[in-house]
Amino acid sequence: MAILQSNDVHKDISLLVGVVETLPGNVQTTLGPALRQLNTTLLRRKKTMALVKETLDQVRLDVKYMMFDLESTRQERDELRQRLGE
Repeated sequence: MAILQSNDVHKDISLLVGVVETLPGNVQTTLGPALRQLNTTLLRRKKTMALVKETLDQVRLDVKYMMFDLESTRQERDELRQRLGE
């Protein structure tokens, strides 16, 4: 009896599933739902962390563009002040 399907099993859970599958059937039946829930939670957390990383990368890039724009604006301001002061 397979506790979890081999596709989409979190790699850290695979070893635990192997151990649980060597136990008697009633123990497997008891632990199976908990393992499935743990696997689902870990996969969801992995996806969430990937989204957070992607979002942080985008924020970093946006900040770099804003800093470049700010510096350009400051340079233009200083040049205009210089021209007006002449």
